[in-house]
Amino acid sequence: MDPDVRAYIDGIAPEHRPLFDRVHRLVLAACPEAGLVLSYGMPTYRAGNRGLHVGVWQHGVSLYGWDRERGADFVSRHPGLLSGKGTIRLRTRDAADVTDDELSDLVRASLGT
Repeated sequence: MDPDVRAYIDGIAPEHRPLFDRVHRLVLAACPEAGLVLSYGMPTYRAGNRGLHVGVWQHGVSLYGWDRERGADFVSRHPGLLSGKGTIRLRTRDAADVTDDELSDLVRASLGT
């Protein structure tokens, strides 16, 4: 793993690390060919010309770069997680309301798999 990505992950606050680890595991399971780099200061999963940025903040995990059209089903089921134009804000306290299948579907829609 890239040392910059490793440093980012190692620096995640303990209260948010399980959520990040869950998202990370689901991304790699849904898109095993995805590479992981640091882009815009956060871990970014790349598959072909698509990317999904996963940032950890005070609230939990935010997803950027997901395909709005292909991810519309996820947003329709969880409209309260949409923040701004293209951000899904997955608060640690809300993560239990989102299934692994829903997150995996969003990943596949975003990374084109």
